[in-house]
Amino acid sequence: MTNILPGLFPDAPLPRREFLKAGGALVIGFSLADAVSGQDRPAATGRGAAAGPPDATRIDTWLAIHDDNTATIYIGFSELGQGASTALPQIAAEELDLDMSQVKTAGLDTNITPNQGGTFSSAAIARGGPQIRTAAAEARLALLQLASKKLETPVERLTVSKGVVSVVGSPNRAVSYGDLVGGKLFNIPFTGSAPVKPAADYKLVGTTVLRKDIPDKVSGKYVYVQHVRLPGMTHARVVRPRGQSAYSAGAKVLSIDETSIRDFAGARVVRRGDFIAVVADKEWDAVRAAQELKVIWDTTPTLPGNGGLYEQMRSAGTQDRVVLERGDPAGALARAAHVVSQTCRCPYQAHAPFGPNCALADVTADSARVICSTQDVYGTRNSVARLLGITPEKVRVQYYEGSGTYGHSCYDDVAQAAAILSQAVGKPVRVQFMRWDEHGWDNYGPAHVGEVRAAADADGRIVAYEYHGWQHHWSVVETSAQLALGTPAAERDGGAAQQVSPLNLGSMYDVPNLRLVNHRVPGLGYLKGGWLRSPLDLSFSFTSEQAIDQLAYLFKMDPYAFRQRNIKDARWLGVLDAVAQTAKWKARPAASNLSKAKVVTGRGIGAGTHLASYGAAVAEIEVNKETGRVVAKHMYGAIDAGLAINPGNIENQISGQLVQTVSRMLKEEVTFSTTNVTSLDWTSYPILRFEECPEVTSIVVQRLNEKSTGAGEEVMAAAAAAIANAFFDATGVRMAEYPFTPARVLAALL
Repeated sequence: MTNILPGLFPDAPLPRREFLKAGGALVIGFSLADAVSGQDRPAATGRGAAAGPPDATRIDTWLAIHDDNTATIYIGFSELGQGASTALPQIAAEELDLDMSQVKTAGLDTNITPNQGGTFSSAAIARGGPQIRTAAAEARLALLQLASKKLETPVERLTVSKGVVSVVGSPNRAVSYGDLVGGKLFNIPFTGSAPVKPAADYKLVGTTVLRKDIPDKVSGKYVYVQHVRLPGMTHARVVRPRGQSAYSAGAKVLSIDETSIRDFAGARVVRRGDFIAVVADKEWDAVRAAQELKVIWDTTPTLPGNGGLYEQMRSAGTQDRVVLERGDPAGALARAAHVVSQTCRCPYQAHAPFGPNCALADVTADSARVICSTQDVYGTRNSVARLLGITPEKVRVQYYEGSGTYGHSCYDDVAQAAAILSQAVGKPVRVQFMRWDEHGWDNYGPAHVGEVRAAADADGRIVAYEYHGWQHHWSVVETSAQLALGTPAAERDGGAAQQVSPLNLGSMYDVPNLRLVNHRVPGLGYLKGGWLRSPLDLSFSFTSEQAIDQLAYLFKMDPYAFRQRNIKDARWLGVLDAVAQTAKWKARPAASNLSKAKVVTGRGIGAGTHLASYGAAVAEIEVNKETGRVVAKHMYGAIDAGLAINPGNIENQISGQLVQTVSRMLKEEVTFSTTNVTSLDWTSYPILRFEECPEVTSIVVQRLNEKSTGAGEEVMAAAAAAIANAFFDATGVRMAEYPFTPARVLAALL
């Protein structure tokens, strides 16, 4: 059954923009002591003393019951603002028949928490949820068996409410979980054989519960990695060229003048290979000394520059692979009544977290402790161990959230820098990147060139579709390791998110003849690449969905109706219908209301996803034809992620995705010359400002009996397509490149 939950914002009594216009102000004050030991890290008996990961085949690895009848749920996924630290315990509380006030999580720690893999590709619920659900179900069964003996009553006659087990019909005969095992280990295997609740019995799962991390974040009490301090630590800043060159080139030191910082008492240079940093007891001394240190770097041109990027990618010798092929696309294209083609160029984009990445490390002769933000504590442990030349079991990684990640930003790079420096100076070191480090040495979402041809028969049925995509893979070696050890640059091989996507290119349409071709560009001569929220998907849908829209235009059909005609999958149709109905879509052909006015409006629709789930979006925009400025007025987004554990979390995720997509489509582009990246601050790499933020409406399509899939990045592709199609509706012009900067828009409108 499809259940459309209401959006978060439309009925708010006073929108944020109007609140600010009315003179509203939000003042947050907080004070941090010199040393912050960290967030609450509850541990069951025996936890924390030995290196993990703890044994995944034991129930005690996954949860602990305490004397006060509460439970700690041990999860292996990072809280990145997506609400995993609420939704995963929500699953456990459902199976254990506990209230949400009775469950908490422990901070990620390689000595305490299980290894569930990295927190990417919207995996926390999709991959982690089933493990937590089955572990909690098995623990509940064990608790009922203990209660059965205690109460001398068969399990079948017992009921549980808020962790209190009672006899059916005799509520006074009861015992709590805390009384049964509080503070002790279960000491039983995790077999996965215990029955889990049917969806029809859910009381917590499928409902919106308040996120556990929000109160402290709003009040300023939340401890981010930037707040953490260690006793006796020193501060450090890395020194690099302002902006990276080609990945393979790294950065080469020609000369360094250490006397240039002699005026900063206590500051000194640390060098290992081409890795340069300044350490000082006072952070401000480290900042100033790093800026004053005179280093001459090799500036040999190694990059194509923005002007030559796409031509070089398109003409490069590539590794080609047919990702998916069926039917006879070439023959169908030749015979079709209408054929359209679209070639698009899509830029590098940065993660650009609000606060630059930060990490702390305390390295001794035979061990290391690293405190950082990461998507995979065990992966970071392995990379730091290789860097230091010790075994992974001697490295302990503790996670603290940073100020925005959206994929593989510089969190591993800064963690490695902290480890290198702590090993060098023999004491704890705190490293925080500067803005130019974060912007200039990021693992960027890779650039893309897309070419699509699509065809329809005389009845408006899509009969052929062919897509060719050019992009390079992602970097493997972090800059700190590359500079310190001389580790050669290498690309991460394979992975569905790094290639032309069979899920996002034509999969939603009933196309009998289809061919998808991936052209892997050798990436070592380009910028460092990494996963950025919904990697490549914005580019795919920007290219593909404009071609689909153009077919509808040739038939003089409404673009929503054309998609309805060509979609058979009920779930794709479900999100498309949900977003169109919520946006009060009125049927008409695109670009049928063109105007000679200075400011024109348009609306567009699109479908798309990442690696799972179903997404659709509608965009309403304004275009100023004299200034070239594009403004997104209202964005609608719908996601079907199967069973929505916490629909409120998904509404928030949709809202964030819509706003970020607007920013990426209208503002964001990494700029670089033939020698280095040049977009090093918020002026040269602008993002959407508060006053430019669109109204957003989030729609969650709930399917209780389907498995949970991703919701952290699954509507961005559709939103990018909707914005592009809205631009055509407003102007009658197709954009072949994003972001839609004023200069680019004016050139297209000529």
